Amino acid sequence: MGILGELFKQFIKKPATNPFPVKYAPSTETLKKVAKGEVTLDQLNPPVPTPDHFRGRVMYYKDRCIGCRMCLRVCPSKAIEFIKEEKKIKIYVGRCTFCEMCVNICPKDALEMSGDFLMADYEPYAETLITTGDPEPKTEKEDSED
Repeated sequence: MGILGELFKQFIKKPATNPFPVKYAPSTETLKKVAKGEVTLDQLNPPVPTPDHFRGRVMYYKDRCIGCRMCLRVCPSKAIEFIKEEKKIKIYVGRCTFCEMCVNICPKDALEMSGDFLMADYEPYAETLITTGDPEPKTEKEDSED
């Protein structure tokens, strides 16, 4: 059979993949323990530590920034905006390509790559996707611990 015959066979034949991979699903016993509150699903899959030199969300230390705008000049995705009134920057993480060029050029180490990679949001300009260097707002959980 030639190449055309193989292509035709692939169009007609169903794929050999399993649409419901039970191999990775928790057992029924485990699901019963979860329902009782004995186990949480987080305990089943502990978080994997991020590797060294991982390029996650850009962290901005506003107090170190001198307003030199070097980061704006090297940013290939134009994800950094200069705020004239404050002589500080604002980083739009939704536009960022995580190239680390801004971190490398900053003369005062005001920028740093973090291990944070969970940044999904429906809105491209949501407050969670903008880094301004201001302290992060406390969550309800942190407020209840105080």
